[in-house]
Amino acid sequence: MVLAPRLDLRQSQSLVMTPQLQQAIKLLQLSNLELTAFVEAELERNPLLEREDTSEAAAPPVEAPRDAAEALTADLPASNDSPLDTDWADTDSLTPGRVTESDGTDLGMVEAGLSMTGGGGGSGSGGSFDDDLRGLEETLSETPTLRQHLMAQVGLTFAQSTDRMIGAALVESIDDAGYLPEPLETFAAQFGCDLARIESVLAQVQRFDPTGVGARSLAECLALQLAEKNRLDPAMQALLNNLPLLAHRDLAGLQRVCGVDAADIADMIGEIRALNPKPGLAFERSAADPVTPDILMQALPDGTWHLELNPETLPRVLVNNRYHTRVRRQSLNKADRDYISEQFQTANWLVKALHQRATTILRVASEIVRQQDGFFRHGITHLRPLILRDIAEGVSLHESTVSRVTTAKYIATPRGMLELKYFFTSAIQSADGSAAHSAEAVRYRIKALIDAEKPDEILSDDKIVEILRADGVDIARRTVAKYREAMRIPSSVQRRREKAFGI
Repeated sequence: MVLAPRLDLRQSQSLVMTPQLQQAIKLLQLSNLELTAFVEAELERNPLLEREDTSEAAAPPVEAPRDAAEALTADLPASNDSPLDTDWADTDSLTPGRVTESDGTDLGMVEAGLSMTGGGGGSGSGGSFDDDLRGLEETLSETPTLRQHLMAQVGLTFAQSTDRMIGAALVESIDDAGYLPEPLETFAAQFGCDLARIESVLAQVQRFDPTGVGARSLAECLALQLAEKNRLDPAMQALLNNLPLLAHRDLAGLQRVCGVDAADIADMIGEIRALNPKPGLAFERSAADPVTPDILMQALPDGTWHLELNPETLPRVLVNNRYHTRVRRQSLNKADRDYISEQFQTANWLVKALHQRATTILRVASEIVRQQDGFFRHGITHLRPLILRDIAEGVSLHESTVSRVTTAKYIATPRGMLELKYFFTSAIQSADGSAAHSAEAVRYRIKALIDAEKPDEILSDDKIVEILRADGVDIARRTVAKYREAMRIPSSVQRRREKAFGI
């Protein structure tokens, strides 16, 4: 065998992930907040990008896609490796059309209103969504934090400076729930005093508002609140000392350790349930960021559905062609010309990518609504089992693209705000060979059966299996137990104990 250098010519095909294609894929899976941050960064970096003036009259949303896209990309150089050619379909398919099931069942018209991200596009024709509503953050008033509230009480309670310093240190160590996790020995060593003085100051702090703050355990927190109500008798203290029995719903064991009958233990448990196990959260609770829907859904008078992209989540950017033309006419060196050309192509690509992203989200959402029409009309019991492949085949996209589109995207429906991922559920076979059932619908059915059970007719998992199989759901007992535990519903034995004691 002779080893020698040799030159061969081979021809092969491969998919090249250009930087623009990688960026397009990344844009597709970003949430609206992440997309806004990305666009803001591009506006700061690229001098040829500018925000669209939203005060101008908006063009009709559905008529504009082709002309706007062509106008925005007219100056792009011809290329065969467009970053959006892979897996993106024609925008012409967004034209409103009557939607029918594969078996010919007419599901009515699903209209698709697209808010353009360039070229003067606006919101869809649906006029019931109020753009003038104040944001939630504008309605909030500033409230003191838990530590600020406690520090104010420290200054009013302790006369001696040392006690004030100890009280301030204890308050600083209290966590958001209102508990004191640090051992008292730590504070005694810090201030060089005996443990009795730290305990005396802590006893004063535990009388602060809110009641229960400064506790070192759940039992102590509940005891402080019961003492405030003058309800901390020996029987109640015995119950607090045996909270693990309550957690396991061993009511007979609690009766024995507390020395009371069934009626008394039920009343005591009711009192404990009325207490606040985390008193500090009343001050530390921050306003939750409201979820902004990406798609708006509305029922039309003729019984069909109208879908449009939420204009509030669409970054509106345009290419500043005037500035580009003016700069290009000036005498520039090669480096400057290359920079302006690169930024111009990047700006055009971003506008087109944002438009294609919006188009694809709307197409996928429309297909989900078409396939889950029964859910929107009749409720969760009519939720169909659905997988990514079902939607991918309906819109001629790859499953990975559908997965990216449905990640962190929300739709505002007549049945509430739902994530697009919610509609993808596994299938449970039917006992009679008919269409499969959605796992989410089966979970809802199990919860409804348990909620409706009578105290003297508690349903075991086996009984639930029998009922579901009679309704045509072929389900195993272990699956029922798994769904029940996922919904944090206790077993039939525990439920029987609770309802026997009236709790």
